[in-house]
Amino acid sequence: MKDPTPYPAINTMLTEWVEGAKRLLGKNIVGMYLSGSLAYGDFVPERSDIDLEAVVRSPLTQEELRSVEYLHREIERRCPRWAGRVECSYVPLELIGELRPPARPRPWWGFGTMYAEAPAGNEWIINHYLLSQHGIALDGPAFNELITRIEIRDVRQASARDLFQEWVPKIYDGAWLSNSHNQSYLVLNLCRILHTVTQGEPRSKKIAAQWAKAAYPQWQNLIEEAEKWAYGDEMKRQADAVAFLQFAVERVNETKLLL
Repeated sequence: MKDPTPYPAINTMLTEWVEGAKRLLGKNIVGMYLSGSLAYGDFVPERSDIDLEAVVRSPLTQEELRSVEYLHREIERRCPRWAGRVECSYVPLELIGELRPPARPRPWWGFGTMYAEAPAGNEWIINHYLLSQHGIALDGPAFNELITRIEIRDVRQASARDLFQEWVPKIYDGAWLSNSHNQSYLVLNLCRILHTVTQGEPRSKKIAAQWAKAAYPQWQNLIEEAEKWAYGDEMKRQADAVAFLQFAVERVNETKLLL
């Protein structure tokens, strides 16, 4: 496999994942993909996660699921810097063509845990659109060969729904908001939602943040602090993050996209 990123340690980890999953799952593997900031070229080692997706011919059996879980645990044990920062879905091929989040859950590895039946939310269509545009095939065909065309209006609507269903409830979750990582993550995701909904094109968090600082200068300081945050830093902007969330709701409502 040609080195997919500029980071040798990450390339080694990706090679271990691809070779290990192919050894364990064999012909059940259709394709294996790298997405997120590593695919966009916006990766920040101090705070970015590693986003992966495997497409499989048929749902994983219990034995396959246990084997894959062990693989992820071993990889993160050998690569402790990235432990808890790898997210990976195992999606059956029959679900890939669905534009709406499928009712059937799929296995998902994240935060050092394998969730055997993780439900898909509004991020489903957003992530698949970005994979079709920017994803790196680590093994198998290009991702856009596996899916039907995704219209940008569907992505905008999914982003708007995500704002109300995923992020607005955080206003009332003081424990979640008190976490510095969550504050940074929320602010940068809001930048991306605002850009997607109001400008009609999904962008990486980095590009969306640059745009948001220029479009909404009153939030520049908050966005810059979110951009600079790294694991181990403390961010005490809980009230400002909530205010920015409420601001985003007002801007999205103005588009009348969900009416």
